This record gives sequence, structure tokens and C-alpha cells, in this order.
Amino acid sequence: MITLRRAADRGFADHGWLKSHHTFSFAEYVDPAHMGFGNLRVINEDHIAPGTGFGTHGHRDMEIISYVLSGELAHRDSLGHVQVIRPGEVQRMTAGTGVRHSEFNHAATEITHFLQIWLRPQRAQLEPSYEQQPLPTAERRGHLCCIAHPTPGHGTLTLQADAVVYAGLFDGEESATWTLPAGRCAWVHVARGRLHVNGHTLSAGDALGLIHEPSLHVSQGHDAEVLVFDLAP
Repeated sequence: MITLRRAADRGFADHGWLKSHHTFSFAEYVDPAHMGFGNLRVINEDHIAPGTGFGTHGHRDMEIISYVLSGELAHRDSLGHVQVIRPGEVQRMTAGTGVRHSEFNHAATEITHFLQIWLRPQRAQLEPSYEQQPLPTAERRGHLCCIAHPTPGHGTLTLQADAVVYAGLFDGEESATWTLPAGRCAWVHVARGRLHVNGHTLSAGDALGLIHEPSLHVSQGHDAEVLVFDLAP
């Protein structure tokens, strides 16, 4: 079964300094038909105006991934981490028993465009932690490259959630086929460009949910960047 979620059908919030599209219900946007998918709870596509950002705020019992598409995102948290996330880098924060952080765009003119992703952890009350890694373009070019995995030692972010996350860049004749593990579901989110996925043409912000599908096939990309989530049902 394939579920199609078009970008134009997402929730939207305009706070002036922040423009955010919500794939699933978030904050004041509530849609009972879109409360998440498997253990994937949030995908927000955020645009932060120059010189603004999220002030210090708290999270608990959630795995949070930040994936920057353009601009820079300055991160500061109660664990003592002070980092800048740039395109080609990905961050994972385990909120666990509680963490406070801020995210800011210090640029004078450039908007920060990034995806904020939340996954439900395998258990509550985990010890908070933070991790950031580069995503080499060559590893994602024409491939679905694993960027986050629940088992340490994969050379990826280590997730405290029953999920595996892949990222890929596709253009022209580049294509990839991925077998969906038995008993799992998958969510495909096109972050930019255009891509053909299992018979559907998806543009930036569009997504597909797959349940009981044997495989995923991506092709006919046009400057496409895509994230694929292998999820617990």
C-alpha cells in the first residue's frame, strides 16, 4: 500500500521570522489523519529568517534529527554543545530525560532552510546525548546512503529509535532500488528537486508512505535530494 502526501497538503505556520511546513500534526496544526507514520512523528520543513531563531526551549523523550539544506544553523544546548550545522552535515539529539537547546540563524542576509525530524525512541528516560556528522556528497550521489542507524559501529549517527535513515542525491539517469525489510514500513521525503518513486513523480516537499511494499525504486531525478526512513510499524 502506498500513501501519497503532497507538499501543498501539509500544514503551514507563518510566524514572520519562521515559515514552517508540517508533514504531520504539530503545534497548532492538528490533522487526525496525519499524526505520524510508524514511529516517525515529525517532519517540519523550516525557513528561518536572517538574524533570528528558536530561543532556548526544552524537549523530552524524542530522537531529533536536524538536516540542513541551505544556510547555517547554530546549535547550543544544556549538555554544553555549541555547534554550527551546515549543508552536507546532519545532527542527532537524544532528548531523553530532558534537554534544553536553541537554534539560530546568525547570517545577515541568508535564510536557513532545514528539516526538523522527530522519531519516537525505543524507550523513555534515556540519557540525553548529541552527535553531528558530515554527509559526503560522493557517498549520496546516485545511492541511498545510510546516515543514521540504531546499532553503533555503522559509521553513522546512532539512533536510540527503531529506525534507519538514508539520504540520496539523484539526477539524470542515476537510480537506486532498495528492498523493504519484512514487517517494516517506509517513508520517502523529497527535500528538493524532482524524483520518480515507485510510479509516482514527487517534487520538493512531497512524500510517500509504503506499507507491505516489497521494494522502493527511485529514478529520473532532477537535482533531487531525498530522505528514506525504514521504520517500525
